[in-house]
Amino acid sequence: MARLPELAVFHLDYTLWPFWVDTHVDPPFHKSRDGTVRDRRSHPVRLYPEVPQVLERLRGLEVPVAAASRTGEIEGANQLLELFDLVKYFVHREIYPGSKVTHFERLQQKTRIFFSQMIFFDDEKRNIIDVNKLGVTCIHVQNGMSLQTLTEGLEVFAKAQAGP
Repeated sequence: MARLPELAVFHLDYTLWPFWVDTHVDPPFHKSRDGTVRDRRSHPVRLYPEVPQVLERLRGLEVPVAAASRTGEIEGANQLLELFDLVKYFVHREIYPGSKVTHFERLQQKTRIFFSQMIFFDDEKRNIIDVNKLGVTCIHVQNGMSLQTLTEGLEVFAKAQAGP
């Protein structure tokens, strides 16, 4: 079995869901009678389709999961994680404005996991560049998180662990 990360970290906006929680939707959120998550204006809010399977796969591999998001809409992001029933997957959540480096430094302090044993999935190149400097394996997510992106990311992580 290839080496697995000790922590998988996900950005939220345009990584787990197809919008910016602080600008494209209108908190607070609620679950309608049909089970659909909706914003204040009753517009439906959705995850990328394979996100639950991605998180379930990591759970099956016994890889803990954390969130790192620089949004100013802290309450709304946490509310969505709860309404989508994703909280059960996340051992830590660093959701607040500011540098991703701060998010990762706090995750490292809380978990005692070396940066080199973490994998990070994010749609924003600037975050990938910043976090990569810490020694974290960073995967640029395009068109939302998917099982294929997870598999490719875990392969990149395993190759990085194997060395040259």
